[in-house]
Amino acid sequence: MKKHSMKYKNFFFYCGFLMLLSEIWKQYCLTYIINDQTYNWWYFPFQLCSIPMYVCLILPWCNSPRIRGVLLAFLMDFGLLGGIFTFLDTTGMYYSLPLLTIHSFAWHILLILIGVRAGLCKEADHSLAGWVKCVCLFLACCLAATMFNLLFHPYGKINMFYISPYYAMRQVVFRDIAGLLGNSAGILLYILSIITGSGLVHLLWNRLTTAR
Repeated sequence: MKKHSMKYKNFFFYCGFLMLLSEIWKQYCLTYIINDQTYNWWYFPFQLCSIPMYVCLILPWCNSPRIRGVLLAFLMDFGLLGGIFTFLDTTGMYYSLPLLTIHSFAWHILLILIGVRAGLCKEADHSLAGWVKCVCLFLACCLAATMFNLLFHPYGKINMFYISPYYAMRQVVFRDIAGLLGNSAGILLYILSIITGSGLVHLLWNRLTTAR
């Protein structure tokens, strides 16, 4: 195995492992310190900004160059996009426990760093076909998030990917759209905007790698 390949795989694995440990700590704090030993499904780790943790943990064990290319592209498109756009509305990043607030900001900064590192990897799929596969992965995650929202709704408040049909859109701009056109339209436009944003990020990476 090439040395540079081992280095980038180690980078993503260490990032994923660090994120996993910090997520376990976060869940512990939320459950036992803040929420009186009751699990809060609202913080179940399956948001768009949680997916890179799983991708980073899977990436080093993936033997298929094509799948690795798509996973890296997902990090550089959707992961980077999620990390950046979270800072446009930070209202959901503040907790009553200051350390959790620091964790939230650090998490999203790390997403940006991971996304940039993924985009610079030669194995990342910078092609149009690569982006289409990323979109398919994103939509699969949306489907999984919807299943979580439906299955776990009876046990508490849960809104994975912020697309639960049980709650009004809370995202900036899209909550106004939902107010005008209905929640379903707001959710649909929210998903389409993420896909569009990822496409623009992918196009930028494509131009940068072509210029190198």
